[in-house]
Amino acid sequence: MNSKKMHKILLYNTLSREKEVFSPIDKDEVHMYSCGPTVYNYPHIGNYRAYVFADILKRVLQYGGYKVKHVMNLTDIDDKTIRESQKEKKSLKEFTEFYTQEFLKDIKSLHIENPTKFTKATDYTPEMVEIIKKLLDKKLAYKSEDDSVYFDIKKFKNYGKLSHLVLENQKENAAGRMSRIKKDEYDKENAQDFALWKAWDSKDGDVFWETELGKGRPGWHIECSAMSMKNLGKQLDIHTGGVDNIFPHHENEIAQSEGATGKQFVKYWMHNEWVLVDQKKMAKSENNFYTLRDVIERDIDPVAYRFWLLMANYRTRVNFVWEALEGAEIALKRLYGLYTALGKKVGKINKESQQKFQGYLADDLDTPRALTILWDVIKDEKISDADKKATVLDFDKVLGLGFADLKEKIIPEEVLKLVEEREQARKEKDFKKSDELRGKINSLGYEIKDTAEGQKISKI
Repeated sequence: MNSKKMHKILLYNTLSREKEVFSPIDKDEVHMYSCGPTVYNYPHIGNYRAYVFADILKRVLQYGGYKVKHVMNLTDIDDKTIRESQKEKKSLKEFTEFYTQEFLKDIKSLHIENPTKFTKATDYTPEMVEIIKKLLDKKLAYKSEDDSVYFDIKKFKNYGKLSHLVLENQKENAAGRMSRIKKDEYDKENAQDFALWKAWDSKDGDVFWETELGKGRPGWHIECSAMSMKNLGKQLDIHTGGVDNIFPHHENEIAQSEGATGKQFVKYWMHNEWVLVDQKKMAKSENNFYTLRDVIERDIDPVAYRFWLLMANYRTRVNFVWEALEGAEIALKRLYGLYTALGKKVGKINKESQQKFQGYLADDLDTPRALTILWDVIKDEKISDADKKATVLDFDKVLGLGFADLKEKIIPEEVLKLVEEREQARKEKDFKKSDELRGKINSLGYEIKDTAEGQKISKI
């Protein structure tokens, strides 16, 4: 970590739709909250973009000299976890614990550092009840006929400020109140009074709490407000998530949190864009998704997916194809090979390169341009090998590509170049040249196999 803070860090704030100079509420510690997974299945790789993004953001802040207290929730109680646990005839705790452990393995394989604290929604029911009671006292919430509690969005004058939703265009029901929704997720275009507390019904089975609000369970949105404010205070510096969280989830978090405290809930809202497949959003509902298990089955290191994500700005939609990921892995292996060829001596960080690297990161986490500086350093003949090594290790505090942990099994640069040449020869149907290049690769101690997923290299 640098002893001095970066001169200024610009972050894009979804609330203002502008880049803003980052200035934390408490100059000594940044309070950051990230929406984590709902632990009912394996997250798809599109979901993991949000966690890689949050990891890079935290690393940039730490690299810039800030101390960061980072909390990420694990949603272990909602419609999905109840429905799927019942299907598998398992208790909610047993069911969600399995997928929690799988998530922790996945983020480790992506070199995502654990947050300061993971929070499980089921541990924070008392805090949720207290917030709901305050909202009822302030007449910002009401009880329905079945004893569920809903937030009255018409009573919160700034509802829609994050998503820029205009309430005047929404339809009201006959009672003059917005139509209610008890489900955790609903039509992304229609604002509706949302459930804070759901009265027990038979679909919930044995999942319920006996509280002052009655027998029931919390709604999805109230969970994040309770977990974040309990651990980080009533006002947060940064709240992250995917763009699909902006409405309704984050809009509802603002309404219930600011409604309860009377204070601004979050200073900087930050969201990453989608990962697309065939130009459509990757989603379980569309059945067009891949998990990290699919990546591993193709003999691709998950960190190559992290590297591929860093090649694009976090606010840019990216279209996933296997060829692109394979290309990213080849490029990453080349970087690894060039790094290991630098020897074991570690010199001093090249300050000029570091300043350029910091400058790009300080401009709203511009990882694509930051990566160009990494390549430039490795190829710069004016920088000694020892200093190159020190500089790469410094950069990797943010990039998280694992240079410090590399072993000597990395495929040499010479072999990777021959593999690329052979691939080009095959595309041009120059099979004689392809066979010659295979012979050269074999002579260097490596074997190449042609598979449906592309060329696979291994040590003979």
